[in-house]
Amino acid sequence: DIKMPYKQLQVRNLKLSHAGNYTCEYGSHIVRTSLHILKLTISLDGHFLQNEVPELILMQNSYDPLPDLSITLFDSNNNRVKPELQNTSRQKYIASLKKLEAMDSGTWVCQVHSDSPLINQNISFALKVLGFQNPDLERKYAAVDSTVILSWHLNSQKIKWKKGFTGQLNWKQQESANAHELLDFNVTAQGQLHETKKSSSFLFEIPERKAESTIDVKLPKVHFNHSGQYQCQLEYQGRYAQSKIELVVMKVSANPAGPLSRGANMTLTCQVSGPLPPNAYLRWERVNGTKMDIKNSKQHEVKLEVNISAAGLWSCHLIEDSDRKISLHYHVEKAPVWINYVIIGASVGGSLLAFALGCLCIISGIRWQQRRQQAKRMAQARQHLLENKTCQCQQ
Repeated sequence: DIKMPYKQLQVRNLKLSHAGNYTCEYGSHIVRTSLHILKLTISLDGHFLQNEVPELILMQNSYDPLPDLSITLFDSNNNRVKPELQNTSRQKYIASLKKLEAMDSGTWVCQVHSDSPLINQNISFALKVLGFQNPDLERKYAAVDSTVILSWHLNSQKIKWKKGFTGQLNWKQQESANAHELLDFNVTAQGQLHETKKSSSFLFEIPERKAESTIDVKLPKVHFNHSGQYQCQLEYQGRYAQSKIELVVMKVSANPAGPLSRGANMTLTCQVSGPLPPNAYLRWERVNGTKMDIKNSKQHEVKLEVNISAAGLWSCHLIEDSDRKISLHYHVEKAPVWINYVIIGASVGGSLLAFALGCLCIISGIRWQQRRQQAKRMAQARQHLLENKTCQCQQ
């Protein structure tokens, strides 16, 4: 297009082939202009899942010899990013970025520089990274019979994702165990989230969503065997992204479970359902007790027992990085005084009964021995009489 009145030439939809020298002749006047073309291409059309590695291709073309370019990248937070460059030729530069996170979504800038000819060009491009705003591996602690809500936060609304995706939520107790699908979901082009419950053998609910693009699972009454890995998985055009929440359940018990009598002992047990990280441990302590009433577990121990002889409120804490993640209490009741008297009386009565039975056994044994000896003497006497009578008859 020629724009009047200054005879401006406007080239639309630039292509690499449009690069070169453009000459304007007006009478005896000749003016030459060199047009240098840069083209930046983003892999996957700029739509990525978290942990994927985007590839940037920068191409240039000009009539003059191609300059040596330097490339600098700035992310959506204006932080400088050092890409891995593959300078295959001066015409084509390939840059690979690090694995993307959900927070990397936004407008990036590719800064292109050359000294000869002088080039300072900023090329803006958009990256849309669909993923979870949760940590890579989240750990959640819960007490037996408590209510737990596990949540996965997607950023599809934040980045205004225009294309739908699907996914599912699985649960398995251990890494090597079989996975059980709890629910599947899909997101429409308008960003609306739809969830469908899949499992009927697992007690869980889908709570009402308070925030957009949030996958929630509610366990109304946690059992000890509800622990394990809960994995939420996204799928988009055959590619996957996932996020795990490790649920660790804790319980306490006592043996014997009844009131603690004076002079008696009781064993308190605190146990968690899965392995703990190296910076976590269990602790038993008596509320308002002394340092003697504190016992810590060793590294990687999932069960801690303590033998006690003092009644009161005992607490088991799960501590991670000096932070109490969860606490469970067990109230050890002191047996009433009359029970102690009954126990003492029963003990004394039992001792007396045992003593009486022992004496009776001894007396019975002595009498039995005496009767045996008397019977033996009578038998000897009868034998003696028989022998005397025999002798008289022979005379």
